[in-house]
Amino acid sequence: MKTTHRRAVALAVLATVAAGCAGHRDSVSLAERTEKDRPSFAEAKAIAEDGFVYGLPIVMNYAVMHSFVLDESSKDYKGPFNTIANEARVFTYKDTTVVTPNSDTPYSMLWLDLRAEPIVVSVPKVDPKRYYSVMLNDGNTFNYGYIGSRATGSDAGDYLIVGPRWKGETPRGIKKVFQATTDFSLAIFRTQLFDAKDMPNVKKVQAGYKARPLSTYLKRPAPPAPAAVTFPAIDAELVKKNFFAYLDFALQFAPAGPEEQSIRVRLARIGVGPGKTFAFEDLSLEHKAEIALGMKAGEKKVEEKVATLGKKVNGWDVGSSFGDRAFYRGDWLLRAAAAKAGIYGNDAVEAMYPMTREDDAGQPLDGSTHAYELTFAAGQYPPVNAFWSVTMYDGKTQLLIENPIARYLVNSPMLPGMKKNADGSLTIYIQKDSPGAAKEANWLPAPAGPIYLVMRLYWPKDTPPSILPPGAGTWQPPVVKRVS
Repeated sequence: MKTTHRRAVALAVLATVAAGCAGHRDSVSLAERTEKDRPSFAEAKAIAEDGFVYGLPIVMNYAVMHSFVLDESSKDYKGPFNTIANEARVFTYKDTTVVTPNSDTPYSMLWLDLRAEPIVVSVPKVDPKRYYSVMLNDGNTFNYGYIGSRATGSDAGDYLIVGPRWKGETPRGIKKVFQATTDFSLAIFRTQLFDAKDMPNVKKVQAGYKARPLSTYLKRPAPPAPAAVTFPAIDAELVKKNFFAYLDFALQFAPAGPEEQSIRVRLARIGVGPGKTFAFEDLSLEHKAEIALGMKAGEKKVEEKVATLGKKVNGWDVGSSFGDRAFYRGDWLLRAAAAKAGIYGNDAVEAMYPMTREDDAGQPLDGSTHAYELTFAAGQYPPVNAFWSVTMYDGKTQLLIENPIARYLVNSPMLPGMKKNADGSLTIYIQKDSPGAAKEANWLPAPAGPIYLVMRLYWPKDTPPSILPPGAGTWQPPVVKRVS
């Protein structure tokens, strides 16, 4: 077959994007496979494009899991599976594993291995004035349940987290059962911090979070340990080279839901996932080149979707991009864009995330050339049952930025220490340099470059004024005004 210009370009892309995909079995001739098993070049590209969109959140989640519980040399290592790791601090610019990290609430992390048996998560009684939540998120990045102030109240309780294949009975004393769609899962505990002096109280709450295997909870012998797994190392460069190898690995722990059947069948055509008829490395170099082009096309689709998430309201993107399996209904592009914009975000009823990169004139926010103001009119703060915040991120990396006053956000618990205007309104000064001693209490330091602002409304009110329903609520975030 004559190599066309398109295939020549594909081979060049392969060298930079998918280098390393070639395996020791490249010498296996495709002629040894049946015509039915072999995807065409165009089909391989199309499958790769859709497969990248479908698999991006799954691979992103695996990368975080590997960094947090599998790689003991990682600076972000939290400890082994089924053990709660409490962070008696908030995230800073030094935390780089997760994009758009929340710096409002000290985190507690619990990575769950649900293969052998369920895990009982216990929470203490928490002061109703202190917001807390436990978000259950699985390897598909589905938010499959909540424990906490909004969802279950402030009383103590025991909750059962089970894997996708579990069919047992609910033990006595368990308030609710939550079923993950994958064998490995993540529980993210968020505990409100009022101010720096409040940290000892947060530690007391965190000390009351417990995780126990069901056998321990029931005081019964433990079942046999699950089979040992060799977890492949992963980093940003390895993902570029071996994206589909990681997806192939992760899918063995994720039984397909009804809406996943078709994409799983298609992925098997290029040697990815359960049911595959041959290994990915059996594909010819030209097929791998087509797959590399498909990945690039999928990546472009995700980036374009991120830019259009939600509805534009005063320059802010206001929408709801996170939820469970029923929420996504097979919309893999929405799921991928949500993960890309900020993986592990909450459902709309738990938290809303207006986000913006533009000023009142529709121009990109840039701290190297301009200063900005965000003003909340008197009595028109974000309507919430818990609290709200405005967080600053580097517009390129979506990470918190190092700054001279170590301030990464402005939130409602800070209001008593901030200065209001004569009319009762509150102005936040968004700029690279200090606005001066008289205004510094209201200063949100910006990077010397692109700015990405994210507002968080924890437990938003559902009666007017409200930001709900997403994009059509009666409360709207104010514009970010350029002042210089």
